[in-house]
Amino acid sequence: MSRLPTSALIDLSDQVELETGSRLTGIGLIAPFDFVLDREYWEWIPADVSLHVTRTPFLDQQVGVAMAEQVSEAEVLTTAAQALTIANPAVTVFACTSGSFVHGLAGEQRCRQAILAGGARRALTTSGALVEALAALAIKRLAVVTPYDAATTTRLIEFLEEAGFEITSCAFLGLEGGIFRVNPATVYRLVRAVDCGDAEAIFISCTNLWTREVLSALEHERGKAVLSANQVTIWAALKAAGVRVEGAGQRLFTV
Repeated sequence: MSRLPTSALIDLSDQVELETGSRLTGIGLIAPFDFVLDREYWEWIPADVSLHVTRTPFLDQQVGVAMAEQVSEAEVLTTAAQALTIANPAVTVFACTSGSFVHGLAGEQRCRQAILAGGARRALTTSGALVEALAALAIKRLAVVTPYDAATTTRLIEFLEEAGFEITSCAFLGLEGGIFRVNPATVYRLVRAVDCGDAEAIFISCTNLWTREVLSALEHERGKAVLSANQVTIWAALKAAGVRVEGAGQRLFTV
């Protein structure tokens, strides 16, 4: 039993002041269970924005088409979106490229619907953000770089072609895991290898692939827009939340 006398307890419940709104604009992020690049998102956002991150349940599964299908199941996304509702983010985004392109445009739409079913105010996906970014930059022909195997890479090409884009060239690494361990120098070499004169832009797929530190240099060297999964995701999310980022050093943040 406590030895502190009741007279020593100070009740300050009548002094509580609650804010009616949030001091920060919130962005909800639904990431795959193996996502480890939280910091890359934080480096893009301004000081008056906060990220609220949740992850899909763990899977004993290699990176590939099957994993992309499982992390994007409607029940998984709805439950994840519900977990973020306490923060009441302005927009909730499924930050998984393969999970949002694996079943084409209809599958991307189903992902957004599942997030809305979980109570999100607005829903986006990485693949949907890519289509939006390409449209904003008036890009029709692009080269593609992925860390995936051939089957998953093919699904991305099919998604982009269904959305009306022409793929001029594509390179992939064939990885089944550990994508976050790929160093930026490898990304730089891949972009150089895949670029061709016909491509108006280059897209680097996968939200688990480090890209931020090389994008500006690649754009300067290649003379065209170089987009990455995390870049288009945060750009679209900030845009949907009514937040504009200045001076990011990449072409996408000028539109």
